Amino acid sequence: MLPQFISHVQQQHLFPTGQEVLLAVSGGIDSVVLAHLMHAAGFPFAIAHCNFHLRPDDCNRDEQFVRQLALQYGVPIFVAQFDTLNYAQQFHLCVEDAARKLRYDFFEQVRSQQGYAAILTAHHRDDSAETFFINLLRGTGLTGLHGILPVQGHVVRPLLPFGRDEIETYAAAHGLSHVEDATNASLQYRRNQIRHLLLPLLRELQPTADHAIAQTIRHLQSVEQLYNTLLQPLRSQLVHPQPDGTVRIALPMPVQSNEEQLLFELLRPYGFNYATVADILSSTHSGRQFYSATHHAVLDRQQLIIEPLASKVSHPFPPLRTAQIKNFSYSSLDWKALPPTTALFDADKVLLPLSLRHWREGDRFQPLGMTCGTQLVSDFFSDHKYSLPDKQRQLLLVDAADNILWIVGRRTAHPPRVTPTTTTLLTVSVETDVPTQVN
Repeated sequence: MLPQFISHVQQQHLFPTGQEVLLAVSGGIDSVVLAHLMHAAGFPFAIAHCNFHLRPDDCNRDEQFVRQLALQYGVPIFVAQFDTLNYAQQFHLCVEDAARKLRYDFFEQVRSQQGYAAILTAHHRDDSAETFFINLLRGTGLTGLHGILPVQGHVVRPLLPFGRDEIETYAAAHGLSHVEDATNASLQYRRNQIRHLLLPLLRELQPTADHAIAQTIRHLQSVEQLYNTLLQPLRSQLVHPQPDGTVRIALPMPVQSNEEQLLFELLRPYGFNYATVADILSSTHSGRQFYSATHHAVLDRQQLIIEPLASKVSHPFPPLRTAQIKNFSYSSLDWKALPPTTALFDADKVLLPLSLRHWREGDRFQPLGMTCGTQLVSDFFSDHKYSLPDKQRQLLLVDAADNILWIVGRRTAHPPRVTPTTTTLLTVSVETDVPTQVN
């Protein structure tokens, strides 16, 4: 197996064999064999391991095993500890999707910080076949049937030409020990049902089933490449990345043929499935939200606004700077030169201390120029065509009594305005990029 492995890596140029790569090792037989092959081939590597704390005793055992493996090979090791259940709940993910996102985010972080040439995982031919059938039974599109790709960005899977039987034979021949995940034998999971029931039956019916499935997957990969080439003009027409990191996708009109298939292809890079696409097309109310494993989407009129889930994590508010100026000259104020990150108030009309917060349902304020009464902040948002993500990001400056003084970057309140009778000027600056225009 070692000569075939070296030949495959070199002929397919999977990764630079003279540069150090990051090897994802769980402690299972597949990743243990990959580590042995890499060491025997003389390819330099480091090890990365994730402890998801889903099975406390087993997970800690696995971590210690992998640490010993790194010590045995004399290679660096990077270990991450995750509260996976809490993360899954926070971002509305199933545990499997949460673990996958945490795992690959960690690998990429280590790769980019340490300068490794690639991330290697131990997926093999049987894994690809299992993925093919899982997606087939889900009712997937063409992309779901291409199995596991050998290279995706910086992620490389050099064991795809080899089956589980070859890996087990290699491990036995070299006396390699590994840890076993007890859930691998449980028929409670769809992948295990395919692994232990469906694939053995197919091999019994057709001894060459493994190679036939692999050949079909290769054909589908070629068809997918052609399909994506033909789809690109529509993607360019309907998908519009924004400077703030969001993506706006115009919904296909019902008159367009195969609108559901088209929208699925537009949303597929963001992790949305066919069921979600159907929900989107049947929705009529702006503001409805949808989640994939990696992204959050909001329906806003005839478009979707998509942002990564990571951008929805709460962050500390930006620094707030204030200064009071006495005996200033009102006539010398240059209002046009005032940056959107700074606002001016009559200090005698402001109750300190000041703070920043986000909008709440029912918030009201008296915008500059409104001499009586108040306006719902939500109506201000509607008048200025805020999307739901815009509303969620907008900062509000409030005084000690929670009165809104400033919709930051957009409009100050009328009561604390500066007038010719103002004796002390209060300047407030927010050290962040603020929206000066909302589409």
